[in-house]
Amino acid sequence: MEVVTKYSEPELVQLLRQRSRHVFSYLYDNYAGALLSIIRNIVTDEELANDVLQEVFVKIWKQIDSYDSSKGRLFTWMLNIARNASIDTVRSKSFQNSRQNRELTEDVHNAGGSSETKTDHIGLRKLVHNLKEEYRVLVELSYFQGYTQDEIAKMLNMPLGTVKTRLRTALIQLREIIKP
Repeated sequence: MEVVTKYSEPELVQLLRQRSRHVFSYLYDNYAGALLSIIRNIVTDEELANDVLQEVFVKIWKQIDSYDSSKGRLFTWMLNIARNASIDTVRSKSFQNSRQNRELTEDVHNAGGSSETKTDHIGLRKLVHNLKEEYRVLVELSYFQGYTQDEIAKMLNMPLGTVKTRLRTALIQLREIIKP
């Protein structure tokens, strides 16, 4: 039987700052899925998204000393690194050039058929981005990535009740935004 180790956020940060490879592996095992989901929202190419994830963990390893717990949770800090790295990738000239080439190829292949659009996500994602960060992250993880509330609570190291309350509040706010 394998022993599952859990770390508090301060322990995790302290051990990362001491360059514990075991704790870094723990961090990767427990957070890579959530960070990859966020990255894939921005970088749609799966192989490139995996490359960005690796870059994100290198940045976390190198920049852990710059993390300040008084400014927010460790996960939020890592999430911002992932989001910024994803945006930088999408804005890069090489990505733009490869994207243009791919779109031309896809247009040739799709010329005879209709291309399916995700109409259910087009407007909703924009509305979700109007929410506060604490609500937006939960909605992204729950509704766009498919994590359960229990999984989110464990992933973010927050009480299940808090996750449920914040998701409910987020949905109420979205409902108010949508009302004519």
